[in-house]
Amino acid sequence: MENQQSQPGTSLVTERARPRRSRLLRRVVLASAAVAGAAALVGGVLMLLPENPPARRPPAPAPAPGPPRALTAVTAGVPAALSALAATIGDREARLRTHPRDAMAWAVLGTAYVEQGRLTADVTNYPKAERALRSSLRVKSEKNAEALDGLAALENARRDFAAAKDWGEQALKAAPKRWTSYPPLIEAYNGLGDYEATRKTLDKLMALKPGGAARPAVMAQAAAVYRDRGWREDAAAQLSDAAAIARTPAEQAGYLERTGQLAWERGDREDALRHFEAAARLDPEQSAALAGQGRALAALGRSGDALKAYQAALAKRPSPQYTLELGELYESLGMGQEARAQYELVRVRAARDTAAGVDDELLLGQLEADHGDPADAVERLRDEYEWQPGIEVADALGWALHRAGDDTQALKFAAIATDKVHGGGVLSALYAYHRGVIERELDLDGSARRHLQQALRINPYFSPSRAASARELLRELGEPGEDGMPPDVM
Repeated sequence: MENQQSQPGTSLVTERARPRRSRLLRRVVLASAAVAGAAALVGGVLMLLPENPPARRPPAPAPAPGPPRALTAVTAGVPAALSALAATIGDREARLRTHPRDAMAWAVLGTAYVEQGRLTADVTNYPKAERALRSSLRVKSEKNAEALDGLAALENARRDFAAAKDWGEQALKAAPKRWTSYPPLIEAYNGLGDYEATRKTLDKLMALKPGGAARPAVMAQAAAVYRDRGWREDAAAQLSDAAAIARTPAEQAGYLERTGQLAWERGDREDALRHFEAAARLDPEQSAALAGQGRALAALGRSGDALKAYQAALAKRPSPQYTLELGELYESLGMGQEARAQYELVRVRAARDTAAGVDDELLLGQLEADHGDPADAVERLRDEYEWQPGIEVADALGWALHRAGDDTQALKFAAIATDKVHGGGVLSALYAYHRGVIERELDLDGSARRHLQQALRINPYFSPSRAASARELLRELGEPGEDGMPPDVM
């Protein structure tokens, strides 16, 4: 294998020795194998492309001056339909059979694989994406922002935010005026808990004032950052405008689904359901909209419809996250056997993800804390927080420590997740609930009451079982909070 340091434009992040359990260290082996596979371009073509292309297919022509809309969507980070992605992948594969030194074709192919893997939860796309993107860098090692952007997006999809940051900063250095280099870097900074860098990077993106097809995508990126600051009205306004000027049904569906998620987070079940249903009508492959319908329908008491919505979402995107949500819905309905089957399936699907280099430690920690071995959850999440100290991990670690019986330590992390200075301002009913429960165990009744009330104020329906638990704890606490809200708040 070639020395990784001798290759221009190659990140060292995925090659560093990491103080993590052997499950994650296998990632280094995968990355090394990918580099070896890209060492010879012809070999890369043989590894990546279908072995038996149709005999009558003519050689693919050079790209036309105006690329098809799907190609633009892939390279610009705009939501694309699965059918369009499949067409783009087929087109670029055909192109590379006859033009294996086309760096842009490799970059587009790799980025399309990333997006296809993200939308379908078929993580076998990720090693293929890495080989394609590294092949692009082998052909063009200097100022290849397209391949660097793709690698940043790939590592975000794998939840390796440190590697995504490294690739994203290289991409920005290669093309500081290229707007598509900013969103992957913003996501990486956010995953690492660097909220100041997140805000500054968004400000730089907005200062570029990109127009055309870029405008709605930039609005959606701004909405994501505003949501994490707690500026939900501003986030909703940005998404509404983005959906209004979106150029394709799939793009519009993506923004409507995010609008539905905002409505769900503030407890507006009906509005959330309307947006999720609209997104699914525009793009029937929108699995996130189907899972969103499951959450909203469960909150509306339509349990049978909620189960069907989750099952439809999992049929299109069998992700461990949706699997865990379905298991918890089953458990809230008293269907323990069905719930346990889903929890075991989470572990199976997470193992599949791991084989493709995906870091599912956060999800597995959440699973073990509530439905398995809390001590194992603490071990996983301590390791994860040391590596990627975002607020989602802080909340999960605090809750795992509580479940393992260490409430004093638990409160430290719960405070990080709910503190606006450290947490970036995100308004999460779940985080407030976790903190309130921990404070109740520590006999901090006044603070516990405030946080439990806050959880129900943010979203009275945030969880089929935990919302009911919050109400029960408030009844036990008895006294109204400092704001005068009664304990049976709804």
